[in-house]
Amino acid sequence: MGASLWQSSPAARQVFETAERVMGMPLAQVCFEGPPDRLTDTAFAQPAVVAVSLAAAAALAERLLAHKARIPVALCAGHSVGELAALIYSGAVSLQDGLKLVSARGRAMAEASAVADGSMVAVLGLDEGPLKQVCARASMETGASVQVANLNAPGQIVISGSRRALERACELARDAGAKRTVNLDVSGPFHSIYMQPAADHFRATLDHTALSSPSVPVVLNVTAQPSTDLLELRHELVGQITSPVRWTDSVRTMWDLSCTVFVELGPGQVLGGLIKRIVKGATVMNVEDEESLRRTADSLAQLL
Repeated sequence: MGASLWQSSPAARQVFETAERVMGMPLAQVCFEGPPDRLTDTAFAQPAVVAVSLAAAAALAERLLAHKARIPVALCAGHSVGELAALIYSGAVSLQDGLKLVSARGRAMAEASAVADGSMVAVLGLDEGPLKQVCARASMETGASVQVANLNAPGQIVISGSRRALERACELARDAGAKRTVNLDVSGPFHSIYMQPAADHFRATLDHTALSSPSVPVVLNVTAQPSTDLLELRHELVGQITSPVRWTDSVRTMWDLSCTVFVELGPGQVLGGLIKRIVKGATVMNVEDEESLRRTADSLAQLL
């Protein structure tokens, strides 16, 4: 992922080079060549996703400059580690410091995952209320923990926790009317209480990192509300490691605040697909490679 951006955009290439220097890892090689098992390791996956997202943002700004256009950004948001990319993009944290935070977050969560024996499961066709009841019952019956982790879109919620609690929760969810449960290819039980050690370790790094007022509000994962408050942003970055990502509510907040055009920056088009399900009528674009960069830049230039 990100290879064609590297090849076509000097601005994107500069982001990758900065990321490699700051993080001390062959990030471009991992992004472009894998192997897949390395990219699913959260210690590499998080820096990779953020680097590609920021490279896509830089490439888009560069391309729009050629059109003599600039995006009038109203709000930023990111899903899970993508929230750090949003904060870097908004200017709340510098590129170098933000990349250090991403690296620290990835390492801390990898270490917590190594001892947690947990994972994540997508539950399709069951609302948040009934699913919370399912998780509470599965936790009680197994003596372990499972909880709602990602509220991605109506009818698509991810749960996270210990493997035995997840297995029981899937049984109970299907009994409660879930259409399907899908095991996710992740390396740990993210956004659950099993990530508390990671949150504690990450806080130590964050405490030594300078934050600035963002140029645009960032809609936060935990509250689904926009914020420019530095103390709130610090609490958010630690708290979201163990808290649910309220993506559905975040998108609705942006829509209610008159955001009608959404641009997904980074690998894949998952978030764009979710946005289309959450708010009908939204205009959704993306930048993940040279083709989507050209298409989105041309479309935005016509709108601006």
